[in-house]
Amino acid sequence: MNILFYLVPKSDVIYVFDEDTLEQAMDVMEKYRYTSVPVLNKKGGYVGSLREGDILWALKAYKGDIESLVTRLQVRQLKRLRDNQPVNINCDMEELIQTAMNQNFVPVIDDHKTFIGIVTRKSIISYCINGK
Repeated sequence: MNILFYLVPKSDVIYVFDEDTLEQAMDVMEKYRYTSVPVLNKKGGYVGSLREGDILWALKAYKGDIESLVTRLQVRQLKRLRDNQPVNINCDMEELIQTAMNQNFVPVIDDHKTFIGIVTRKSIISYCINGK
């Protein structure tokens, strides 16, 4: 089974750029009520995943004015606990399922490491329940 059947294309994915400020990223996450979003660079490459916890730990560790922190700190400067591991567009369902076991979404990249979309854990569970 081709994973493209389960792909949410980049045009339909909510993501942030590594150059965005923490405030911009927080606004996106608040607006869409997501706890984790992909982080891309301006060339469209997958950089990692930003989680609410990453933001909370950064705020806790900062000893200055929080407002100045969120308006000047870029997403790329945040320490992230872990990133959702991507898969290549040509991977098989077994690899996709293995990767999704510890992630709520799986970023999908092409051979040039360009982000092309995600596969959600929900769609993978649906695949498993409804048969192969």
